[in-house]
Amino acid sequence: MENGDRKNPQVVLILSGKRKSGKDHVASKLLIKFGEEIAAIIRLSGPLKSEYAKSHNLDYETLLSPATYKEDHRADMILFGEKKRQEDSSYWCRLATDMPWIASKKIWIVSDARRITDLEYFRRFPHVITIRVVADEETRNKRGYRFEAGIDDSESECGLDQVTDWDYVLQNNSRDKIEIEIDKLIAFVDEKADSVGDADVS
Repeated sequence: MENGDRKNPQVVLILSGKRKSGKDHVASKLLIKFGEEIAAIIRLSGPLKSEYAKSHNLDYETLLSPATYKEDHRADMILFGEKKRQEDSSYWCRLATDMPWIASKKIWIVSDARRITDLEYFRRFPHVITIRVVADEETRNKRGYRFEAGIDDSESECGLDQVTDWDYVLQNNSRDKIEIEIDKLIAFVDEKADSVGDADVS
């Protein structure tokens, strides 16, 4: 979908983070705060999982969940996605955004950016805010994280580790404090939108 003269999105929030850092949880909280009337979550892994499920006769809805079922197929899905990405680096980004209901939303919340090419794709839109979701290893372990060779040392998990110029870093070590952190992020987004003048996130 070409940007052209479209009014939306007004703001694109790009979330990135390690496995079990809580990216999906943060994205869901942001959607609640902004409201589904003006915001939508874009999961870049969505179309990948859909195509993978179809080609392997698997349950797509379960692949979308944080269940063990998804983890059992993660390594194969990474290879499946990489093959298509090598042919066209923006393939999955285009599929994830090429939907009329997404184009109607002012705020796009990209929940799972993993590569420099993901950032490059969305930076063609006028107002982009990059957010790194951070959780320490102890917290991630409590959420079920265990290092897996071939997954946690692959580009899908490490492709943005060297990026240092995030617009915002959100600490997600405590569920008790996440609402406070989300409110701080919302205030930051509002301030950024006001500073550029022509972005409307209300």
